[in-house]
Amino acid sequence: MALTKLDRRLRIKRRIRKVVSGTAERPRMSVFRSNKEIYAQLIDDTTGKTLLAASSRDKDLASKKGTKIEKSVMVGKLVAEKAKEAGITTVSFDRNGYLYHGRVKAVADGAREGGLNF
Repeated sequence: MALTKLDRRLRIKRRIRKVVSGTAERPRMSVFRSNKEIYAQLIDDTTGKTLLAASSRDKDLASKKGTKIEKSVMVGKLVAEKAKEAGITTVSFDRNGYLYHGRVKAVADGAREGGLNF
């Protein structure tokens, strides 16, 4: 039986999640990539709560023009900005089964530019 792309990504995701988890001091930064949009959220896995989130659908970013990679960098910077307001400086990055390339890498680079450490 052949694996679909989604099955493959979910297998990789489960393998990653065995190692990567978030706490209140160092939350997990999870990235989700759809065909049109990109989403990032900081998650505290000890309580199972999302601390904050940002996406390319947010009002201030949706109105801006740019390629999907440029919007991904903006999402990374927005997450970093919100995290600083919440007093969070370090995160553990969860690529969510996607390759660390393209838009996923752009979110990480934007978050680093915004001042997050991981």
